[in-house]
Amino acid sequence: MSDHEGSAGHGRFLTGVAWALVLVGLWLWGSEITDVRGGVSEPTNGDVAAVGRPFAVELPDAHEPLGAARPQRVDIPSLKVRAPVISRGLDPDGAIDPPPFEQAESVGWYGGGTRPGAAGTSLLVGHVDTETRPAVFYDLSAVRPGEKVRVTRDDGSVAEFTVDDVQVLSRDRFDAKKAYGPHEEGRAELRLITCGGSFDRAAKTYSANVVVSAYLTGVGP
Repeated sequence: MSDHEGSAGHGRFLTGVAWALVLVGLWLWGSEITDVRGGVSEPTNGDVAAVGRPFAVELPDAHEPLGAARPQRVDIPSLKVRAPVISRGLDPDGAIDPPPFEQAESVGWYGGGTRPGAAGTSLLVGHVDTETRPAVFYDLSAVRPGEKVRVTRDDGSVAEFTVDDVQVLSRDRFDAKKAYGPHEEGRAELRLITCGGSFDRAAKTYSANVVVSAYLTGVGP
């Protein structure tokens, strides 16, 4: 993510994120996943590195899940991100197809899964960069717990999520349960995912993924 260079080559995100999201298929197939952990205030170490998890952040109570509605736009005020959402499916390997590079300012939503605001974990993916420029989630690792993510839905509502966890999950010991499993059963949760770590030019892949976790805390028109 910090290794953005125009000459690095087309296709970084697609190869860099596929190794992680290939496990989405397994997660969806056998989702007996329950709580990942009791809380998110303690720092992590080893292959799962916390990007930012201040001890003093007081997080609001969860809002009751909403009815199902398709996402149309994602707003992350702290990053000045305001991006359209397009529905994406899985590729033959079971990875979420990210938006095509000509739509690198869009966010991809896994349309076969949970709709943002409904109970469960909704998955949103975005490019970190392209061959020539930063993309929609270039600064995603700068998000911090307590900040807001707003998803405009096709029923006219805006689902407001509060970030509760930001992690960089390494390629070598990726854990789908930690990435995609609910932090608390019964909540409406959101995952924002992009590439992270260092970029391997030979392999044309990133060494990690940035995974931002958030949960529903409000709703507005």
